[in-house]
Amino acid sequence: MAETLSMKIVILGATGQTGQYLVNQALQQGHAVTAVARNPGKLSVHHENLKVVEADIFSEDSLKPHFSGQDVVMSCLGFPASFFSPVTGYSRSMNSVVGAMREARVNRIITMTSWYTEPNSGVQSPYLIRFLLLPMIRSVLTNMHEMEQFLQKTEDINWTVVRPPGLKNLPASAQEFLTHEGYFVPDGSGSSAGRGDVARFMLSLLSTNAWVKKGVAIITK
Repeated sequence: MAETLSMKIVILGATGQTGQYLVNQALQQGHAVTAVARNPGKLSVHHENLKVVEADIFSEDSLKPHFSGQDVVMSCLGFPASFFSPVTGYSRSMNSVVGAMREARVNRIITMTSWYTEPNSGVQSPYLIRFLLLPMIRSVLTNMHEMEQFLQKTEDINWTVVRPPGLKNLPASAQEFLTHEGYFVPDGSGSSAGRGDVARFMLSLLSTNAWVKKGVAIITK
């Protein structure tokens, strides 16, 4: 893999489980990280190349000053499923993020959603996933898909959507990735991926243009 030059990275959702892996790995790789958090006190990492800032992810004006001078925005934002009202956090936050990126003249974003965001993509999934799991998280998947469609319509933003399956709180491994331009990996026998590996894949995209303006489903071999 090509060597990654040191970059200035903004990480959204930095205090979440995947976000913390992303922050730590980015620092280990020598990047300068600005971690955006609603509650900065939740991030226990301290490093000379880490700046932790508080901002409202739904406010373009709140995000813009922290995006200025950055090379790339990386997002691990997550919002809980809801049975009683639609989930809107993914699309609302991305609208603000892209607006702030344009103002700050940052044009690269790498964000994370999930397998099966497209409504019909789960029809060949295993029985329990199709009839038990997907209905439980459909409100999340629907809004993730709305966010993906919003990005697809942007002409000036170099976006990549990374779609992992179910997430386990595991550190990065050295396993190879199986990838597929779509909503799941057809050959992927497993139904989960380690959060550390998802962070590892997201950071690997900094040194390639292979998945620019594309959604990529991933799983480890």
